[in-house]
Amino acid sequence: MPLLALIPALPLTGFLVLFLGGRRFSRNVIAGIGAGSVIASAVFTLLWGIRFLQSPPAGGAWTQSLWQWFRVESLSVGIDLRLDALSLLFVFIITFVGALIHIYSVAFMRQDRDYARFFASMNLFVCSMLLLVMADNLVLLYLGWEGVGLCSYLLIGFWYEKPANCYAANKAFYITRIGDTAMAIGLFLLFKELGTLSIPGILNQAPQHFARSASYSTLIPLLLLAGGIGKSAQLPLQTWLPDAMAGPSPVSALIHAATMVTAGVYLIARMHGLFLLSPMAMSVTAVIGAITLFIAGCSALVQTDIKRILAYSTISQIGYMFLALGVGAWSAAIFHFFTHAFFKALLFLAAGVVIEALHHEHNIFKMGGLRQKMPLLFYTFLSGAASLAALPLITAGFFSKDQILWYAWSAGNGNILLWAIALAGAFITACYSTRLLLVVFWGEAKTPVGKFGGRLIYLPLITLAALSLISGFIEWPHNILHLTLFSDELQQVLPATILQENHPPEFLLQGIAATATIAGIYMGYHWYYPITGRIYRWQAGTRMLAFRSFLLDGWKFDQLYRTLFIQPFLYLTRINKNDVFDRVYSGIARGSVSLNRLFSASQNGSLRWYIAAVLIGILFIVTLQLLL
Repeated sequence: MPLLALIPALPLTGFLVLFLGGRRFSRNVIAGIGAGSVIASAVFTLLWGIRFLQSPPAGGAWTQSLWQWFRVESLSVGIDLRLDALSLLFVFIITFVGALIHIYSVAFMRQDRDYARFFASMNLFVCSMLLLVMADNLVLLYLGWEGVGLCSYLLIGFWYEKPANCYAANKAFYITRIGDTAMAIGLFLLFKELGTLSIPGILNQAPQHFARSASYSTLIPLLLLAGGIGKSAQLPLQTWLPDAMAGPSPVSALIHAATMVTAGVYLIARMHGLFLLSPMAMSVTAVIGAITLFIAGCSALVQTDIKRILAYSTISQIGYMFLALGVGAWSAAIFHFFTHAFFKALLFLAAGVVIEALHHEHNIFKMGGLRQKMPLLFYTFLSGAASLAALPLITAGFFSKDQILWYAWSAGNGNILLWAIALAGAFITACYSTRLLLVVFWGEAKTPVGKFGGRLIYLPLITLAALSLISGFIEWPHNILHLTLFSDELQQVLPATILQENHPPEFLLQGIAATATIAGIYMGYHWYYPITGRIYRWQAGTRMLAFRSFLLDGWKFDQLYRTLFIQPFLYLTRINKNDVFDRVYSGIARGSVSLNRLFSASQNGSLRWYIAAVLIGILFIVTLQLLL
């Protein structure tokens, strides 16, 4: 059995070295430690993954117990790692995509004055995420869960000199904390009911236990779902992710596209045994995913900041994963996570190149004409955008999204309404993907293009572009080609999808989905390529401006929360500001200030007064001795 601890230990070592001594190292040494540790972790993952697939371990998993963390009465928690088909897939994405992003960052962040701090934070994030997906118990998983939250805060606010960046980091921390608190309560209830927080133990005991007592069988998965909603930026806790684009582009690619925001997907998939016991929890998961994918897609349609478009797109695509999990299409959800990691990381990294080449310009309508001036970037971006739009049969995004659309209706918990919302989301996705590509790369150049890029920038882009096209070919629709390598492997851990008895023909739904995608591409082309003035005239109407503003502000969720929660809270704090307890503390503070002034009067800087005070003191002491 391989030494599993080596996978998270390498990035952790990189973090410790850079944190303790990074300021004394040259930039080449910092890059070697920061990127090299993650690359080494990816190499070990690849080697052991091949061994895992060639010679599957007994029981379908490798486990390794390092040491006992703590023991309190009946609760014993160890640093125990587990690698099965599900965690292996996530570890591969975290390390492999993470390694490519680190290589990109070596050149992208080269001129930043906090080079060592950046790589230290990135390494700590990778370590935390690896702990999350490799944990054999929920306490260790929660440690990784909180670790990625901390690193997200550090990296979103990396350029902390700007108040807006600090605000975005705080917002992400506060909002995800809501879900984290709900998840912690769920863990307490799990231990109360089952007496263990071991993941295999929970999955084994839960069906029998909750069959006898179903008091918490719905509440616990809903609390875990709330944790996933916070981390994965789903309705109603989705508002932090668009603002999180304040961080550097490699941060957006790693944390908010490929790994951290999919932590909720992993949690639900890992705890599938609990969710299967509650039809209500499954339905809530599916409905939240469906609504989120639609509202986020609509907001992406009108954004003008290139990274915010991709941020809303991420929220929408994770909504597809939640929808698949909710209808019981477990493998389909994880397959979309697999393909999404490649094309969304690619799009964020490519967007970073565009922003830097255009002198930190984020507005897509101040771009244009990059197709001729940056052809290699254009072709890589085209691969990612085509996969995001799910262009039929030639992109990875098609194969994974087609499965979700098929199961949204035909799976056991699916229905026509969920399918219709997912289909509308597919149309919208194709439309805003086309809009983004045309506005940025076609038309006239509106901003001078500077020189930016190099081998270390384009190598990850080319690799991710290739994977955005070909990674989906390992899992084909059943009615086209019976090739199910991905789901066959995952079904060792996750249940197979159960279909309804009277489901519609798969070929029919595929044809409708492909038509929706082509129609979305055509609509984007129609509005943003041949007649550029048409879209501006259409937007000029009063009603359309109001509607566009509504979508641009993310359906006004921030304003809603400010009205419902923030303003009432501030009002109560103003009322509570001068209560009796505050008066007591204020009195203590005023007394301290008065005593300070009294004693400071004796420290006037005059040597004569100091000598006189000493003599008076001596005389006073001598007098007391004579009298007593």
